[in-house]
Amino acid sequence: MAEESRSLDIQALEEAIEKQDKATFTRHAEILHYADLASTFENLDPESRLFFTAQIDTKTISEILVELPDTLVEETLEQFREHDQRQIFNHILDDDRADLLQDVTPQAREKYLALLQPEEEETTRTLMRYDEQSAGGRMTTHAATLTQHMTLKSALESLRQYKDSAQSLARIYVVDDEGKLKGKTQLRALAFNDSDKLVLDIMEEVDIYILATADQEEAAQMFSKYDMTLLPVVNESNHLLGVITHDDVLEIIEEESTEDIEKMSGIAGEQSEETYLNTSIATHFKRRFPWLLILALLAILSGYVMLRFEHVLSSIFLLALYLPMVVSAGGNTGGQAAAMVIRAMSIGELENGTTLKVTTKELTLGALLGLSLGICIACITIIVLPAFHPVIPEHITMPLFALAVSIAIAAQITTSTLTGALLPIGARAIKLDPAVVAAPAITTLVDISGMVIYFSAARIILGV
Repeated sequence: MAEESRSLDIQALEEAIEKQDKATFTRHAEILHYADLASTFENLDPESRLFFTAQIDTKTISEILVELPDTLVEETLEQFREHDQRQIFNHILDDDRADLLQDVTPQAREKYLALLQPEEEETTRTLMRYDEQSAGGRMTTHAATLTQHMTLKSALESLRQYKDSAQSLARIYVVDDEGKLKGKTQLRALAFNDSDKLVLDIMEEVDIYILATADQEEAAQMFSKYDMTLLPVVNESNHLLGVITHDDVLEIIEEESTEDIEKMSGIAGEQSEETYLNTSIATHFKRRFPWLLILALLAILSGYVMLRFEHVLSSIFLLALYLPMVVSAGGNTGGQAAAMVIRAMSIGELENGTTLKVTTKELTLGALLGLSLGICIACITIIVLPAFHPVIPEHITMPLFALAVSIAIAAQITTSTLTGALLPIGARAIKLDPAVVAAPAITTLVDISGMVIYFSAARIILGV
């Protein structure tokens, strides 16, 4: 019922925008979550967006801005006066503010930075020095901290300053006088211990943290592996810089998953923050065409292999019946192996030095799969195929033909499985994203290798 009510409110909001009905718009906008408002705003035409922003207060628009694709951030901000822009940025958390300012033009960035208070400007510039996809680029500086020599009484009093700004009090971090990370504690530990004790006496050791320069995907893996609510971010000198929160990690996982899916599908370029329907056809074209062209050119090699083995195919045309199966079986098994290895790499299961183990595992698995499928196809060929009265040379028996096909299938699946597993590992070794060598590239490569294996086996075993 709640979902149905939300949908009705969104529909009513859209109708109010269309009719320029300010009262109805305000009533429904106050009810809806800012994520729903952002989604509605993104789908509006420019004139309707002007009406929308004219009715929204600066607190709400600050929440909406964080949810908008980067292409709309500057355009939306420019619809407000300088005074309102200053209020909007004051409402936005420091990490989100840094992300937003990285999405606007350099001229606009300097203009907006000048609107901030000196302390906020310094914090924002510091965060912007880190790459957007690094732990430092994802962290917020709004973390509750205490010094280790405070009494618990003074520590509780000190925490009052964080009541509105801290992202969470589930974990409170302890630093020394130089700001170096020393430990962590919880609010309940501060509240239910002797008030004269020192923070040093009750704090726990922090053994899980991340460097600000580390990749954001590493942060997501640590959250998942260690079941964390906050992840402290430090510099090389172990100074506490900020924390990464669970909502940041959800965004990281979504971005990394989208990126991997797109690359495994042969979609190039930077992923769009806009929804699928709002992304222009030109953008879709630019991201999809390069890989299609490369793969099309590579596929010409398949035709070249066919020309080289034309005499084999013309001697026993029945070979054409099994060619698509042999080729597709290699693509399927290679894709499966690549998907498993990429997943294991993405969640940190495969570290450096595991290549030999992966090779042994996938070679064994590929041989088992190939042998099993080869036996099945050989049996089907010997038992079922004669019922269709196929035409084959007199000197070739059906069992011999089945043997050639089954050996080709077994070899193709074994090599394709190994190729699919090792290509992502090889890509990582040369500092490429493993996902880029996945599905389309592997399919094209094993198509070519499959034809070579198939026709070579037929030529050798059948003597043509």
